[in-house]
Amino acid sequence: MAGIRIFSYLPNPRIFKSTIAARLCGVNVELVGAKPPELREWLWDFAARPLEAKDKQDESLARKGRTGFVGTVLYKTDAFIEAHPFGTVPAAFSPDGRVGIFESNSIMRAVARLGKNCTGLYGEDPYSTSRVDSFLDASLGFARDSQIYLLALANDTVTKEIYERAKNALAVYLAAVNNAVSVDGAFITNGRLTLADICFCCEYALFMRERKRKKSLSALQLSPIVSLDIETEFPSAITHFRRLCEHEAFSPDLGPFLREQT
Repeated sequence: MAGIRIFSYLPNPRIFKSTIAARLCGVNVELVGAKPPELREWLWDFAARPLEAKDKQDESLARKGRTGFVGTVLYKTDAFIEAHPFGTVPAAFSPDGRVGIFESNSIMRAVARLGKNCTGLYGEDPYSTSRVDSFLDASLGFARDSQIYLLALANDTVTKEIYERAKNALAVYLAAVNNAVSVDGAFITNGRLTLADICFCCEYALFMRERKRKKSLSALQLSPIVSLDIETEFPSAITHFRRLCEHEAFSPDLGPFLREQT
């Protein structure tokens, strides 16, 4: 079956959205990449690879690093920029490299569309599909504040303002999921597993990276946002998260990732 290639930093829970969907749909996903710091030494392209000496001598490849790579020079081909105008990762491509797909939710949607046995994963009609899209679109606000927070923790630049913004964004997101699961039963929408559940599980797992930055938080007399208070306030959402993590399509990615966060 037709597949998709994804270039990204690894491991990346936002890419897990696509690999989880791929397992459920029988779609081939080819992952290429390395740990975030190592991507500075990669040529960003459909055929992404570690840099060679000649690449660094080619001034046409040098680009200013942005989100997550501020202050660094990255090396990207013109073809990469044409396919990915924002110049970011994760960066997905059609098998021939001609079509670029960016943003993790959109890449996950592409996987679901490619699958022939994905009945119901992306809704069953225009209304249920749009309801799934509603949750995916709403997740973007949380994802943005989450990214700012986690990058600030990684760079030791976190402030109480950034912390509070992330805390509030998580609370809004979890409250909605908590309400949805309580109404629909086992899953967020349509009474069955959909992309909305996959997105929620992966975004929440990514947020758990804060656990490795307790020193940065303690310096501000703050504690990790993900705590027993969260579990008490949003029990249905957290129970749903844990249940999804044990699902056979989720556990190959999320199991090892979450063990690294403890």
